[in-house]
Amino acid sequence: MLDEGADIVDVGAMSTAPEVKPIPVGLERRRLLPMVEALMEKLDSPISVDTQRAEIARAALEAGAHIINDVSGLKADPKMARVLADFDCSAVLMAARQKPGDVRTIEEIKHELGKSLRMCERNDIDLKKIVIDPGIGFGKGAEWDLYILANLRRLAALGRPICVAVSRKGFIGKVLDLPDPASRLWGSLAATAIAVLNGADVIRTHDPKETLHVVRLVESVRSAGKPKS
Repeated sequence: MLDEGADIVDVGAMSTAPEVKPIPVGLERRRLLPMVEALMEKLDSPISVDTQRAEIARAALEAGAHIINDVSGLKADPKMARVLADFDCSAVLMAARQKPGDVRTIEEIKHELGKSLRMCERNDIDLKKIVIDPGIGFGKGAEWDLYILANLRRLAALGRPICVAVSRKGFIGKVLDLPDPASRLWGSLAATAIAVLNGADVIRTHDPKETLHVVRLVESVRSAGKPKS
């Protein structure tokens, strides 16, 4: 993936898909840590770990990971904020009230992300190291995912970079009648272009080469639209 243009490798050991039951913390640890350690030996690029558990985050950071990607926005585990503060690491915090997918409107998303950012401030976490994620997908319904994508720019009011993950998501399959996620590349690229035009700063994708081409072109268009000094 790095050879195809990815800047960061994001790994996880527990699915956050709707209706998938959490696995025991010991199993998450046994699956994840060998992967992080192996990547540390082979890669120079930052490694992001997708977990909601402070114990797993601490172990991954001790093993060399650089970023924590918490889809609960620090709310699943009260000890997670302390881990981020202890390691002074970067983090991606997703909008959630109690679980992924349970906020839909932009106002709800802003409210819950605001709570996560205030948790960071209370724990002396440097907000410059925090990226926010509106949480597209996670079973909320295609109409809501499209709504978030269309209104993404309104999250700029929170003052943090925005990460968007639309790659192969269910709303693309719904719109294009493509039940197989492997068939959703072109829809993913179209959604990515819209996300970047609407203010996304970070894109999480399964297809870095194609996605990088889209991002570069959209960024060039955005730059061309600015007045010349």
